[in-house]
Amino acid sequence: MKKYNLLWAFVAMFFVLTGCSSSKASHSSTIQVVGSSAMQPIVEMGAHEYRKENLEQKITVQGGGSGTGLSQVQSGAVDIGNSDIFASQQKGIDEKKLKDHKLAVIGVAPIVNKDVGVTNVTMTQLQKIFTGKYTNWHQLGGINQDIVVIDRASGSGTRAIFDEGVLKNSKRMKAQEQDSNGSVQHMVADTPGAISYVSFPYLKDTFVALKINGVTPSPKNVTTNKWTLWGYEHMYTKKDLSKQTNAFIKYLVTSDKIQEKLLSRLDYISIRDMEVKKDQNGLVTPK
Repeated sequence: MKKYNLLWAFVAMFFVLTGCSSSKASHSSTIQVVGSSAMQPIVEMGAHEYRKENLEQKITVQGGGSGTGLSQVQSGAVDIGNSDIFASQQKGIDEKKLKDHKLAVIGVAPIVNKDVGVTNVTMTQLQKIFTGKYTNWHQLGGINQDIVVIDRASGSGTRAIFDEGVLKNSKRMKAQEQDSNGSVQHMVADTPGAISYVSFPYLKDTFVALKINGVTPSPKNVTTNKWTLWGYEHMYTKKDLSKQTNAFIKYLVTSDKIQEKLLSRLDYISIRDMEVKKDQNGLVTPK
């Protein structure tokens, strides 16, 4: 009888210890975030702020594009898939299996090399550049320089936003492609005659952000849809996300520190500031 009691005492102690260990491991397990390069700056900074109050929580943030983020979270390879587009807009993704957490709004702007001599285009002219109808900046009032189109790779959310607003159903020309906003900004700055597009957080003074129909690409103009190239920044998860992942996302979406200060500092737009809303079909209506 004594041995029997000692055995059960040992078993009980084993479960207490493993239970505590499991709980601690779960609390400190790494939250893995992959996807949109347009979202990377805000999620990285948000993670930095979050960890100030949650020291044991590890968070890794990587790019790769919206398509990659959606496919990775759907397969269960990561906890969060960042995307500039709705899951329903990505081929091969079952939106019913995912949960959408909208973090912010992002603007997208066409950018050109400083020396081309053009600062404003119409939407029609921009479309004709990316479909190969215009081939020299002289045709647009600029210098006599061949237009070098630098595109984003298929699966890019930034490209999807640009296509929706500019190309629509037009066939794009063949052009070199880059995998991220960061690589695009360097290519345009260093390549004579270059044009491409990036999200607002990647706008720098090393190149020129084009106005469209005289409208400046700015967060303020996005809030009213005066600047029409914009989309939501989505953080997609499985519907049965962990408590740790849910807490991190809730912090980003509801914290005044993030929504009122950090977003604007990095040139994102808080959904709170939007006067309009957009559905997955691109229809814009008053908020």
